[in-house]
Amino acid sequence: MGIEERTGDGTLSAAMSSDRRERQKAGRTAAREAKRKAESRKELWRRVRLGLGIGVSVAVVLLFTGVLSSGGPEVADTYLAFRDLPTACGADAPDSLTPMQFEAPDESPVAGRIEAVIATSCGPITVELDPSISPLSVASFVFLAREGYYDGTVFHRIASDFVIQGGDQTASGTGNPGYRIANEFPEAGFAYERGVVAMAKGSGPGTTGSQFFIVTGEDAANLSASFNVLGRVVDGFDALDRITAVPTTRQPNSPENSRPLEAVYVEGITVEG
Repeated sequence: MGIEERTGDGTLSAAMSSDRRERQKAGRTAAREAKRKAESRKELWRRVRLGLGIGVSVAVVLLFTGVLSSGGPEVADTYLAFRDLPTACGADAPDSLTPMQFEAPDESPVAGRIEAVIATSCGPITVELDPSISPLSVASFVFLAREGYYDGTVFHRIASDFVIQGGDQTASGTGNPGYRIANEFPEAGFAYERGVVAMAKGSGPGTTGSQFFIVTGEDAANLSASFNVLGRVVDGFDALDRITAVPTTRQPNSPENSRPLEAVYVEGITVEG
């Protein structure tokens, strides 16, 4: 730190003035950072209060990432990387997702004709769910959709002649909602045709969680009947075409050319029936 000197007219020396400006600059930077963090905490608590206002249970709120527990999950860096990409189809990016984890889905059974409208950056996709095929999987999907789990997530995998895959809050291909669903595989020989919607899974049995895929091309015909089927697309194939037209590059640690260079968001899923 410079020694304070005065000139003949009583002004501080140039060295001291420069030092003071640097301290003032550092102080302003620290103040802006503190304000940003305070606004971030305020917005997080606003979302929690909103969730409580629409009936989300306290038990679920306790599982929100980083809200009431310092050891809870946080917004993953792999998801934040998608937030830095341009939004596909000229759309605006929705609000960032609210990380959630659950011990188990709501056990309320679902039956009959159920439609789920998946609002995406490239348009809506309507899926007719069939609980008679995979009742546990459909019930879980409906539960997560109504809780807002999918809101703000992305399709992290777009393989134009194969599938588009989403439902992972980490956007890494490894995320799950905190619980697993039992196997509900279709009969041997089931055809995963264009428009079929099914649950993705990990490398072993009983590893189905929140991730789902929509078949977009003929390459899926080689899939074995080992993925729980949710239903089929009944409207919105034009949106599917726009999504599969999004430019892609290779996935990390994989030769598959399916990592989107533009973010395709699930803005929300509305369940009817």
